[in-house]
Amino acid sequence: MAECRICGGEVDEFFDFGRQPVSDSFVTPETAGNEFFFRLAAGICTSCTMVQLIEEVPREQMFHDDYPYRSSTSSVMHRHFETFARRLLDSDLAGEDPFIVEIGSNDGTMLKTFQKAGTRHLGVDPSGQVADFARAEGVRVRTAFFEEATAREIVAEDGPADVIFSANTTSHIPYMDSIFRGVDALLAPGGTLVLEDRYLGSIMEANAFDQIYDEHFYLFSVSSVGAMARTFGFELVDVEPLAVHGGSMRYTIARPGVRPPTAAVAGLLEQERTQGLASPQTYRRFTEGVERSCAELVRLLQDLRAQGRTVVGYGATAKSATVINYCGIGPELVPFICDSTPAKQGRLTPGMHIPVRPPEEFSSPYPDYALLFAWNHAEEIMAKEQAFRAAGGRWILYVPEVHIV
Repeated sequence: MAECRICGGEVDEFFDFGRQPVSDSFVTPETAGNEFFFRLAAGICTSCTMVQLIEEVPREQMFHDDYPYRSSTSSVMHRHFETFARRLLDSDLAGEDPFIVEIGSNDGTMLKTFQKAGTRHLGVDPSGQVADFARAEGVRVRTAFFEEATAREIVAEDGPADVIFSANTTSHIPYMDSIFRGVDALLAPGGTLVLEDRYLGSIMEANAFDQIYDEHFYLFSVSSVGAMARTFGFELVDVEPLAVHGGSMRYTIARPGVRPPTAAVAGLLEQERTQGLASPQTYRRFTEGVERSCAELVRLLQDLRAQGRTVVGYGATAKSATVINYCGIGPELVPFICDSTPAKQGRLTPGMHIPVRPPEEFSSPYPDYALLFAWNHAEEIMAKEQAFRAAGGRWILYVPEVHIV
C-alpha cells in the first residue's frame, strides 16, 4: 500500500486507469509522441478517508506558462464567483478593510469583483499566461506556487490575510503540509480559509470517473477535509453544497475555537456515513461502474461509425484525457473535438492525439452526434447550441451512465 500524503496512514488502491498523459498538455503535431506519461491510480486512506492519487505528477509538468484553462470562459462560473465574492464582502468573514488572498487565481475571475470594490487583494498562481490576463483587468497577482515560503513573503509585504480563498486548486496540491504552514503564517488570528472543490460524494453517486486525473490529486469529502484540518492544527467550521462542476462543496476552515462548527458539518458527516464514503463496497461498485461505462461508450461509438453516423467531441477538457486514454478513443471514433480555448485549437489531445478545432467547425456542417466531454456544463452548452438540436443533432453523455439526449 502507498502512504497517505495527509496523515501517513495506509492508502488502499481501488482503481488503476493505467498509463495516462498530463491532462492539459495539448501537443502540436510536431511534438506528438514526446509526452510525459504516468500511472493514474486512485486509493483511499484507511485512517483519514482522504481519496488520493497513488503517483504524483511533478507540478511543473502541469502548471506552467502555457497552462490553457481559463475560468472566465464559462458564464456559469463567472456568475458563481462574482456572486460569492459579493456575498463574502457582505459577510462577517471579511470585516472592515479586509485583505483577500486567492490560491490559484487563474485569470482573475474571482478577484475582479474585489478589485472593482477597491478591496485589498492578491492572487497567487504559477501560470504566467493566465496571470497576465488577470493583471490586464487590474487584479494584483503574484506568479508563484503557493507554499510556506510564498506565504511568508506575502505577509511581510501586505500583512495578514482576513480570508484565504481557493477554488478547484487545493485538491491539485499534494504537499498540503506546506500549504497549511503557509496558511498558518499568512492568515490573521481570526481569519478563515475557504476552499471549494469537486465533492467526492457527488463523484461516487454520479460515477463521474473522469474527475480522476493528474491535476486532481485529492478528491475531498467533509470527513477527509475535517481530518486534514485537524492534522494541521485547524478546524472545519462550515460546509455548503454547490451545484457547479457536477457537485462541489465549499469548506470553511478556521483556527480551533475561533468559530463554532455549524450544524451543516455534523449533518453532512452523517450523510457520508449513510452513503458509505469510507466503505470498500462503495469503491467496488464505483470500479464496476467505470468499466461498464467505458465498455458501453466504446461500443456505442463503434456502432455509430459502422452506421455511417458522424460524431465529434465537444469540450477538450482536462478530464476528457482520462476517458479517451482509458477507453482507447482516438480519431478513428472521434475525428476532432471542438473547443473555445484558443490555446488548445490546432493542437492534439494528450495521448490519443485527437485534433482540437475552433467552435465554428462544429456547425460546418453539424455532426449527427456530439460527445459532450464538458458534461458538467451541459445545461449552459445545450442552451447555447440549440441550432444543433434543431438540425437533428443528438448529444452523447457518459455521466452518470452512457446515454443519448
